[in-house]
Amino acid sequence: MKIEHIGIATPKIEDALAFWRDALGLEVVHTEEVAEQGVRVAMLPVGEPRVELLEPTHSGSPVAKFLEKRGAGIHHVAVRVADIRAALARLKEKGARLIDEEPRVGADDCLVAFVHPSASGGVLLELVEHRDAAP
Repeated sequence: MKIEHIGIATPKIEDALAFWRDALGLEVVHTEEVAEQGVRVAMLPVGEPRVELLEPTHSGSPVAKFLEKRGAGIHHVAVRVADIRAALARLKEKGARLIDEEPRVGADDCLVAFVHPSASGGVLLELVEHRDAAP
């Protein structure tokens, strides 16, 4: 298991890129819209882990609600797992509150599932399994 990315909510990716890309010098290696989650994402590697900028595509998306309640900032921490179903089963067995009991397709065609912040000390945790490569 290792840190996959840190998700940062922002009202506009282009505005956030003024810092992350232009000032800090990170390279945008991937962008896409994840319609199911109502977000546009931009991935910027910082060594092996990445910063994931999240921009809501509509006012009802979870990221839009987060921005309305808390403003821009860290939205979640994602960890890469070899077997997301096994990780979810282990967490459920240990009594962790899950947002997703089954994985779904997320950015970059990965399988993802979220663990409720109440289970992880106030941090929204995303589990990520790459379907095309070993962790």
